[in-house]
Amino acid sequence: LHYPLRRQRQMCIRDRLKEALQIGIGKGSDRLSTLDGYYKSPYKILLPAEAQKVEKTLRDIGAGSLVDNAIEKINRAAEDAAKGAKPIFVSAIRKMSFQDAMGILKGDKKAATDYLNRSTYNQLYKEFQPVIKNSLNKKKALDQWTKVVTKYNKIPFVEKQNPKLDDYITNKALDGLFAMVAKEELNIRNNVSARSSDLLRKVFAQQD
Repeated sequence: LHYPLRRQRQMCIRDRLKEALQIGIGKGSDRLSTLDGYYKSPYKILLPAEAQKVEKTLRDIGAGSLVDNAIEKINRAAEDAAKGAKPIFVSAIRKMSFQDAMGILKGDKKAATDYLNRSTYNQLYKEFQPVIKNSLNKKKALDQWTKVVTKYNKIPFVEKQNPKLDDYITNKALDGLFAMVAKEELNIRNNVSARSSDLLRKVFAQQD
């Protein structure tokens, strides 16, 4: 007799959590997709490690502005690509089972982020990579990097460089995305005032 009521309550908890996560977790991708979301944040994407000697050498010869311009355009490309993350997160959240929901609600401080990472990383990469590449072209970041590498390669006795920027930036952009999502999740779990809607307050009050 009580099973239908218990099942109904479980579904209500799951559905509320889904809505709450869409509101709360979506903020992370929203912030990164705005102007300076990457470029002026802790998630700023720098040049790959193998290119750092390129950067140092160019700065040493007074061509630092060329490098700065390339880094800015790389981050603008990541901001552009991040606009596509939220629909993918929303889709994964909507497919969440009751067991997934309770695991998140009763799990550790990164349970929702870990769920999204498992559920969406490969899809996000497939979505981000062409967008990153197109964004790099649109922002002329690839052209800018070509200028950087070309100038560097003209310096006598240096090891020639030609890093593949799109794969590197895609992975870095996703690292920043999930770090931002984890930060937002932790804030919602630990800080009652960060629960910016009645729904967030009701759902996460159950873990307090």
